Amino acid sequence: MKETWRWFGPNDTVSLQSIAQAGATGIVTSLHHIPTGAAWPLEEVLERKKIIEDQGLEWAVIESIPLHNDIKTRTGNYQQYIDNYKQSIRNVGAAGVYDVCYNFMPVVDWTRTNLNYTLPNNARALRFEMSDFAAYDVYILQRPGAEQDYQPEVLTKAKARLDAMSSEEKVLLEKNIIAGLPGGEGSYDRDGIRAAIDLFIKMGDDGMRANLFAFLREIIPVAEEAGVRMCIHPDDPPFSLFGLPRVVSTADDARALLNAVPSPANGLTLCAGSYGARCDNDLVAMAREFGERIYFVHLRNIKREADGSFFESDHLDGDNDMVGLIDALLEEESRRKQQGINLPAIAMRPDHGHLMGDEIGKPGINPGYSYAGRMKGLAELRGVIHALTQVRTHGLHR
Repeated sequence: MKETWRWFGPNDTVSLQSIAQAGATGIVTSLHHIPTGAAWPLEEVLERKKIIEDQGLEWAVIESIPLHNDIKTRTGNYQQYIDNYKQSIRNVGAAGVYDVCYNFMPVVDWTRTNLNYTLPNNARALRFEMSDFAAYDVYILQRPGAEQDYQPEVLTKAKARLDAMSSEEKVLLEKNIIAGLPGGEGSYDRDGIRAAIDLFIKMGDDGMRANLFAFLREIIPVAEEAGVRMCIHPDDPPFSLFGLPRVVSTADDARALLNAVPSPANGLTLCAGSYGARCDNDLVAMAREFGERIYFVHLRNIKREADGSFFESDHLDGDNDMVGLIDALLEEESRRKQQGINLPAIAMRPDHGHLMGDEIGKPGINPGYSYAGRMKGLAELRGVIHALTQVRTHGLHR
């Protein structure tokens, strides 16, 4: 597997040199300064690629070329935005960057309620707390009919949480949920998010899925011509928020997407933390079933709670079978090699990491993207990969 690292560009607090020192060889990044919906100019792609390669690294995956909401709703200027997306695909392929991670989440991108959840060792993690989210949805945003989407016990806890929150805590909760997290596609104010939610709710799951498949039927032939592999990221978390449709949350969703446009260019990003936030998603089984169309992997672990809450745990200490998942991915790489399939090693990155040590309280660090926490995760995952590779190579006893 190719060890990669998420980098937010020249203004990232983590330098390319530091990434190389951590042992990663591939960079996962995007042209964040390009407005959503605009085509990526070839010269800007080449410029970013040169910056990365000058440090002895490879631009392994684009994460992401974001989709304008008009594409997701097929309203407004959606056809122009799709045409721009096609040009971006042609340009990144011409520049020699062949894997593109993207998502089709409505309104909010990846969502957490607490960006500084304190662990027993005093490190800080990302957390999604269902009662806090319900408190915002029902009592602060006051979305019509929101209370119908939560169990009575969650609503009771949500009201208690709201009553205990200071004004500052309410502002922070809203900021965490709707102001946009690193790598996301923008932010909203309260009125803006109400309007966007209403538009997507009217579409429903079937309408959202139809729009995704329509987008892929236009994009995938262009990706095939450019040699680009599209790798869709699952919903995060993989269940409805604000009553919004979710269409990339389960194995059934992935199966339907791959069957809708059966092309090697139509692939998956297997995000262990996203899919794994549902206890009914068997990550190892998914890796084995969809392996031939998995080109990018986010290796992240979580600990789930009964009401849907979860927090991001150490990479090897959570509810996801990380060792089994990596073993299944190495098995897929071995299959490709044996069958002479000309694909690069599956790109993986340690997704998110705990804030720890002297980085706690340091300004400018993107939530989930500390240096020490991700380096710790990468080291742990590298150890698993090395051990399993030794088993496969030398037949050692497991």
